[in-house]
Amino acid sequence: MMLRMRCRSRTICLSLAFITIFLHLLLVLFSLPIYHQSCDPPLPPRPNILRDLAHNSYTSVGIIGLAEPPTDTTQRHSSNKDANKDAKGHVQTLSDMGLSGKKGKDASMGVPINVGRYGTTQAESVESGMTKLEALFDHRFYNTPTHPIAEEDWLLKVQPKAKASEKSSQEWVSVSHADYENGQWNSSSNSHPPWLRFHLGISRWQLYPQSDPNMEPLTQQLAKHRIVSAVQKSGGTQLKLVMSFPNYGQAMLKPMRQERDEETNYNLYYFSDFERHNAEIAAFHLDRILGYRRVPPVVGRLVDVVKEIKDVTTDRKLAKTFFTSPVGNMCFYGQCSYYCSTEHAVCGRPRDLEASLAVMLPDLTLASRRTWRSPWRRSYSRSKLAKWESEPDYCSKVKKTPPFNKGTRLVDFIDLVILDFLMSNMDRHHYETFEKFGNNTFLLHLDNGRAFGRHSKDEPSILAPLEQCCRIRRSTWQRLRLLSLPLYRLSDVMRASLSHDPLHSVAPLLSEPNLAALDRRLKTVLETVRRCQNRQSEDGGDDAVFYDDIA
Repeated sequence: MMLRMRCRSRTICLSLAFITIFLHLLLVLFSLPIYHQSCDPPLPPRPNILRDLAHNSYTSVGIIGLAEPPTDTTQRHSSNKDANKDAKGHVQTLSDMGLSGKKGKDASMGVPINVGRYGTTQAESVESGMTKLEALFDHRFYNTPTHPIAEEDWLLKVQPKAKASEKSSQEWVSVSHADYENGQWNSSSNSHPPWLRFHLGISRWQLYPQSDPNMEPLTQQLAKHRIVSAVQKSGGTQLKLVMSFPNYGQAMLKPMRQERDEETNYNLYYFSDFERHNAEIAAFHLDRILGYRRVPPVVGRLVDVVKEIKDVTTDRKLAKTFFTSPVGNMCFYGQCSYYCSTEHAVCGRPRDLEASLAVMLPDLTLASRRTWRSPWRRSYSRSKLAKWESEPDYCSKVKKTPPFNKGTRLVDFIDLVILDFLMSNMDRHHYETFEKFGNNTFLLHLDNGRAFGRHSKDEPSILAPLEQCCRIRRSTWQRLRLLSLPLYRLSDVMRASLSHDPLHSVAPLLSEPNLAALDRRLKTVLETVRRCQNRQSEDGGDDAVFYDDIA
């Protein structure tokens, strides 16, 4: 009996022990996730990230966490401080590194943010670049005093006030085109549309002034005004359209033919590439940043292929080339020397087409232009070299040949060469000037569609005129050196300037590798000038390198 009682007691004890162990194990299992969760930062709410990205139009960078800052953190951070300090009166911005500055909603929540190549967010890069861009245009190198422009130095002028009997000739009234406005303009610039103010502002020295109040309404017209006509522009090797607005303004349209970050095939020759719409836009901004102001204003725009081209065209040849692609996109190809076929058609998505719109220069009947053959024109042959590629003393011959033998034509051409090298544009076979001003005027920097094709490779042969002639404007040299400083870094101000374009909301107009290439190529230009200085110093001085155009 006693033995049976002991066995029963032992069984009860063992059962209680097992129950106790089981309860302890269960408690441990429930406790572990709680302890683990308290040690980890809270996960960001995903909907907030997507909403922030949509609000800020991030397109090219993925959602990633903050990475280790690069080795040049201190240098870039201090440069931005200096830029903010230099831009007096401007709003202070976030630092490039995103490690200090205003604390937004994302910072307080620990939300991962878009980080760029240098540890910066896209928004911070643009905002910091804005401050640098403002500081650049406030710099004295961009605000040198100028003399009043003489009457004969304006390209066009308004006719004197007409008599009452002649008043009808002063009014541009459309009775045959219902889509056009009744243009009743007089000698007052307030009555003129933006495109006419642009035409009347062209002088012997530039297309538009540095601080031009007409620039904003002009670019707004290009970007938003209703298109009432579209016809194909004759001439040229690729498709271009002339677009008309209700106020009689006109713009040159170049359509998107390839993705912005797509590099030119290395096996293609420079004359075989498509023209790029974003290259035309970027060329305008770069030309302005360099202080030239010789590229007509260009704006990006999403164009409805049906509503704004097909339905309004009066060009029968163009109208016959519209078709719907197998996936339902509206396409057309026009008629031109190259790339105008169904195999190279321009297509919307399904109807929206990215394009560049450049304001048209005054009609040739009002302001004729002269076309000049470039002395450093390429052979446009797969086997033949041009003279400048084989003759070491080629520049000395050019300097003895009109119009390069006097005036500023050589340094004007060098300005164009520097622009082309920074953009990697090898397709500069001709240039133009306004005939009214003879040889004493600036060169028009037109037709830049084959620029920015390659960012991974530079083309040193574009700099041959500078390398061979060793001549440059002092003002150009000063601005190039300024743009090489961290306070005004060329890639930063270019990124900021391009962010003003309407197409920036779709995607950045230049990829980060293209922006980095600008800084790299600028360094090459400066090194080329230094070599020229060293060569001239050996000959007794470097004064011959610089054309002193600074009063």
